[in-house]
Amino acid sequence: MLNSPDTIAVTGVTGFVGGQLTQYLIAENLKVLSLGRTPSDLEAEHVYLDFNDDNFDASEEFSKSSQVIHCAARAHVMDESEANPLDTYLKANTYSTLRLAEQAAAAGVKRFIYLSSIKALGESTSLGSPFSHESPLAPEDDYGVSKARAEEGLQDIAERTGMEVTIIRPPLVYGKGVKANFAAMMSLAKKNLPLPLGSIKNKRSMVALDNLVDLIVTCIDHENAGNRTFMVSDDRDVSTTELLQAMTRAHGKTPRLIPCPPSLIRLAATTLGKKAVAERLLGSLQVDIEYTKEQLNWTPKVKMEDVLTEMVND
Repeated sequence: MLNSPDTIAVTGVTGFVGGQLTQYLIAENLKVLSLGRTPSDLEAEHVYLDFNDDNFDASEEFSKSSQVIHCAARAHVMDESEANPLDTYLKANTYSTLRLAEQAAAAGVKRFIYLSSIKALGESTSLGSPFSHESPLAPEDDYGVSKARAEEGLQDIAERTGMEVTIIRPPLVYGKGVKANFAAMMSLAKKNLPLPLGSIKNKRSMVALDNLVDLIVTCIDHENAGNRTFMVSDDRDVSTTELLQAMTRAHGKTPRLIPCPPSLIRLAATTLGKKAVAERLLGSLQVDIEYTKEQLNWTPKVKMEDVLTEMVND
């Protein structure tokens, strides 16, 4: 149970993470102030704020809040169509974040919690060498750059103003309502086709939506959360083969994945112009959450298999 702070300001309440977070906070009888262009159907006070407007001002709203949780962002887009994607990401994810944080600090907000991304550190790790909270920023795409620069700017604001900044870097987030690649894999698992994906030995960290929300809530008033960066995951890394098998079992079926050397899969994908797809299927991306667990006395509360079953039954 949270110690009841003043009003908690949350951005991105209509999003995948922000919506679940807001729902939880309201269930805990906490007062939530929603900031953004579109109000949700949740019982939260809403203030219109357009983060694409260079002149937006949330100063008055922040005077009522002791905590800000910034979930709003332009999500990573696989097939980018913008002429200048970096500029678009920087405006949506960096400049607006720093403007928001400056206004929060000036209004006396105690703690600013920022939902960053593992992509601020890179796209992959060597097997058994996970990213940690001390890993250097090394983004490889425009989305990752925008998140990394926001992190750097927030740390500068914290040093200058005294406002505490907490940064959380999630890997792939999944749960009820997830879209994109994870939803596509769930649909593929339901078909239970005999695919040549039975021998992939990579390791990837993921985090269930409920586990991510639980960590964010923990950071609201935990004495060790201020001015720290936390990695988050389910604390269980899985291979692509293991993930597809778990998804198939969640559908009540016996997996029919065929063993095939990963080198052949990579060669075939490259020949077909799908090298990026092969890297997502075969590559590793692990995070180390030992620091998070130690500093916050936190452990993930839900398991992947249970979440997958909930997703199928929903």
